[in-house]
Amino acid sequence: MDTNQGVRMSQNVDQPVYGIGELLAVAGARAVPVVRALPDGRLADPTPCTDYDVKGLANHLLHVIVEFQKLAAKKDSDFTVTPDYVGTDPGWRERFAEETGRLAAAWSAPGAEDGTTGTMNMPARIVGSMVLLDLIVHAWDLACATGQEYRADGDAEPVVEQLAGAVAEMAPTARAMGVFAEPVPVAEDASPFERLLAATGRDPHWVRD
Repeated sequence: MDTNQGVRMSQNVDQPVYGIGELLAVAGARAVPVVRALPDGRLADPTPCTDYDVKGLANHLLHVIVEFQKLAAKKDSDFTVTPDYVGTDPGWRERFAEETGRLAAAWSAPGAEDGTTGTMNMPARIVGSMVLLDLIVHAWDLACATGQEYRADGDAEPVVEQLAGAVAEMAPTARAMGVFAEPVPVAEDASPFERLLAATGRDPHWVRD
């Protein structure tokens, strides 16, 4: 991550505050190899996100990435129906790569983080954090489901730091709406990413039965 571009310094602490677009670029770079490696023969496998199998989760994540580009531009989004990208587009893996790039660009545009956006008129940076959370957590879901390694260290550490605060803020409402399950207990030496996963109701050590 180039910390000289798009970085704003907090007025309260001497630490960089990264733009959502920057963080999405990092999360996207971690997610794209996972999606490219999803085998056709594993699309019906379960994932740690209990509402979806691999195919359903890939469709969901791609649709989120497409619709949140609109939210960055303060336009209306539509989550009423999730298209079957996987079943209808042979190039869906490459489309995922292209759309993640467009998502990062959309949230890097001037004004994307300003004001409010979405039907709930939420602060734009929180809305951007929502798609950032989906991108990093669902990429982990897909990796776990298909036996791939997923790491959220190194240049992804600022992503986890941003999301730790956002999840703490969103969690009560998200649990009330059924978006998050109850938090999972973790060991004292759990990594920040493991704690983030646990806060969303996931077992950081999930394995397929």
